[in-house]
Formats: sequence, structure tokens, C-alpha cells
Amino acid sequence: MHHFETRNGELYVEDVPVAELAKKYGTPLFIYSAATLRRHFEAFDSAFSGLTHLTCYSVKANSNLHILSLLSSMGAGMDIVSGGELFRSLKAGVPGERIVYSGVGKSDQEIREALDADILMFNVESFQELERINEIATALGRKARISFRINPDVDPKTHPYISTGMKKNKFGMDMESSMAAYKAAQS
Repeated sequence: MHHFETRNGELYVEDVPVAELAKKYGTPLFIYSAATLRRHFEAFDSAFSGLTHLTCYSVKANSNLHILSLLSSMGAGMDIVSGGELFRSLKAGVPGERIVYSGVGKSDQEIREALDADILMFNVESFQELERINEIATALGRKARISFRINPDVDPKTHPYISTGMKKNKFGMDMESSMAAYKAAQS
């Protein structure tokens, strides 16, 4: 259930008339329902009950500090793709051990900042990225926690603009190079 409803022809969010919010804060105005966010997070997260897991919110979807803070207070982790998203997540009170750094094109500075924040892990997309993270971590006297994004070369039979799991999409490592990268990471 969403906590937006019409009562006698007037839109409410939770128990507050939207017109009052618009009058108080002006328009345009973005209005979020904490109750709706809680309900949706709990519905998703509870699907994994009984398993050790961390449900991560994609910060690129909405980096509003209040939303990040609310989700963090419920135990959510954050999936980030930039130094700015790392900054916002930390500012919202998300512990580093609940942040996963995904995406391509991480700068040396962003890698250093993520290591300083002691993030949970970097999602590595290439052997070159693995080597770069290792060089920076070694220079800082640290060991970076990592995972690999594997491209299984499977056609999801969806819209071509959102498909990311095929070889032609160039996201992640193919199976063969991922095994070599995993073996290199072990050492």
C-alpha cells in the first residue's frame, strides 16, 4: 500500500494534505512518504529472511539524504557508483561496511576515499580495475574487499537499451577472464 490517497477530492500523503505542504514550502515540491518507503523496503528485504544478506539501495535512483538516512536506519546498505554518492551515503550516516562501490570509471581519488571509508566491497568490472584497486590499497597499507561483476553473455530478451548481461554490452568480465582475475586476487 502506498500512503498517498485522495480524501474528499484532496490528495493526502500519510495524514497530511498535500495542499498544506505546497502552501508551506511552495512548488514545485517533491514529497516522499516515509511509511511507503519503509513498507516497500521491508517487503523486499523480508524476502531474504533466514539468509545472511544485505539489501542495498541504488543511490543513483535518488540521493536525497533523508531517504538514504531512513533506509540506513532500517539496515539497508547503499550501492554507489561515484565519489559523490559515497560522500552523500556517509553524510546520511550509512556505515562504510554497508556500502558497495559498483560501476566503471572509478578514479584513483574515489578508490582512496572508499578505502578510507572502509567500504564493504568494490564490484570489479575488469582485470585492469582489479590491478588499480590493488595498487592503491597496497600503497595505503590496506587490503580491498572485492567482488566481480560477471557478464554471463545471456540474452535477457528485454529492451536492448537496458540489457547488460550480453557480451556486446561490455559490462563485467567474461567467465574466462573472471577466473584469471579471481586467481590473481587470491595472491
